[in-house]
Amino acid sequence: MAPALAARALEIAVDGDPTFRSRYNEAALRNLLRDAEVFVERLALCVAADDPYFLEQFADQTATIFRRRHVGMDDVIRLLEGLRSAARGVLSPAELGAADRAIDDGIRVFLWYRQIAGDARKKNPILQALYKGIGS
Repeated sequence: MAPALAARALEIAVDGDPTFRSRYNEAALRNLLRDAEVFVERLALCVAADDPYFLEQFADQTATIFRRRHVGMDDVIRLLEGLRSAARGVLSPAELGAADRAIDDGIRVFLWYRQIAGDARKKNPILQALYKGIGS
């Protein structure tokens, strides 16, 4: 069940942003699918315990790994929102509250990392060229 839910979450994330496929090659999409499977497992722990701790802590521990893999925090947030949508078809109404709280806390962590990493601002191409150098 977890791999199917993760695949659906990634599919929703990719469908929500037309530039998603152009930013990531096939190997990177497979990595994101594997990450989505771990998000599903963490979400299951959160729902079982009715505590968002597991997903929130996982988000805090993996934000730097996503940075190292050149995955923007907006894309990870989009993946979590896809997981929220995909989970609606699987979870009962009583479980949806715990799932929503866990996903909201995970998104809050990624938004914080987005802020400190500079994703929140569009990069000026002229300044980027000057920073990198003309021939780079």
